[in-house]
Amino acid sequence: MLEKIIAGSVRNRFIVVFATIVLSLWGLWCLVNIKLNAVPDMSDVQVIIYTPFIGQPPQVVEDQVTYPLVHALLSAANVKVVRGFSFFNFSLVYVVFEDGTDFYWARSRALEYLNYAAQQLPPGVTPTLGPDSTGVGWVFEYVLLDRTGKWDLAQLRSYQDWHLKYALGTVPGVAEVASLGGFVRQYQVEVDPRKLVAYKVPLSRVQQAIKNSNNAVGGRVLERAGEEYRITALGYIKSLDDVRAIPLGLGPQGAPIYVGDVADVHFGPELRRGVADLDGKGEAVAGIVEMRAGENALSVIHRVKERLKQIQKDLPPGLEIVPIYDRSGLIERAVDNLRHKLVEESLIVVIVTIVFLANFGGAMVSVLMIPAGVLLAAIAMYYAGVSADLMSLAGIAVAIGAMVDAAVVMVENGHRYLVEHT
Repeated sequence: MLEKIIAGSVRNRFIVVFATIVLSLWGLWCLVNIKLNAVPDMSDVQVIIYTPFIGQPPQVVEDQVTYPLVHALLSAANVKVVRGFSFFNFSLVYVVFEDGTDFYWARSRALEYLNYAAQQLPPGVTPTLGPDSTGVGWVFEYVLLDRTGKWDLAQLRSYQDWHLKYALGTVPGVAEVASLGGFVRQYQVEVDPRKLVAYKVPLSRVQQAIKNSNNAVGGRVLERAGEEYRITALGYIKSLDDVRAIPLGLGPQGAPIYVGDVADVHFGPELRRGVADLDGKGEAVAGIVEMRAGENALSVIHRVKERLKQIQKDLPPGLEIVPIYDRSGLIERAVDNLRHKLVEESLIVVIVTIVFLANFGGAMVSVLMIPAGVLLAAIAMYYAGVSADLMSLAGIAVAIGAMVDAAVVMVENGHRYLVEHT
């Protein structure tokens, strides 16, 4: 069989050369468009479900949230294992699907079963899916620094949450921009229980009054002189004085009672479970860019950098965005290493073949095997969804050695055969 293939190739040299050129061009296109990453994504097809249950201990979270969700998701199609973790204030459920399951199909199945499980959860508890990223989706991280000292940690965190996070979230390929460090600013109402007793105001009335006073109410449309006027009551809280001025009822002599009469209203930070530190110099506010599953990591990082350059021009005076983790350098070094190894192996093959065979044409046949083999491998990698990373590129570099050895043996044997029959 092998002899027939060789003989047929010799008789149809034009077809062989033409097919090699076509496959090489196809492989070159695949090589240009193949996904680039530093490490292969070997993580399971996994969907993370986060459910906040504020103010509840882990045992209550386990009984009322985690267990119903795990029980419902165990019956989903292609589910391999479901892991539930209960913490103070929230629950995490990890749903691992069978290998080969489409990532977004798995997310849609998990969401479908969540709609059923939500009926068994306490009122007001809403589970949410985690970002459509994987374990290697953390591709970029930056720190928001204030060189002037005019911005405190709460202001930096607010700028990160309400400006940078949304600006970077629109970059194609970005699944999430997670905020880290600083203080989340809150309107805090510290109620004095003695004043509640004195004014005979229950705590539930304070909560309901604040909730009712922070919304917008729609009215009707009035028509005058052929024009319609929309009536809308805007009642959003804009300052601490707005909270203090919320009425709670009337006192014994008919005087109004306000929130400011029974509570201390001020700005304060949300409860933190950790901090972020930069180089041991103090706390910092950072942002973590998560790449969407299946995206080209290098392209996503370049798009994020371009967006950061645009944002940097519009930052308030004194603020600066400093990258502290960038995977693109590792990816580019891995690609450059393969390129250098290909050049080195090509030169060595040329020298060895010329020295031992004294035939430049035979040396070129062996050398051309290297790029042709790499381009053919790129076709298989592209359509199999394998990214060009440290593992795959190292495998190609190792395989080149065996491929060149076979080419040298074949060329030497052909050269010997021609010498003996001429």
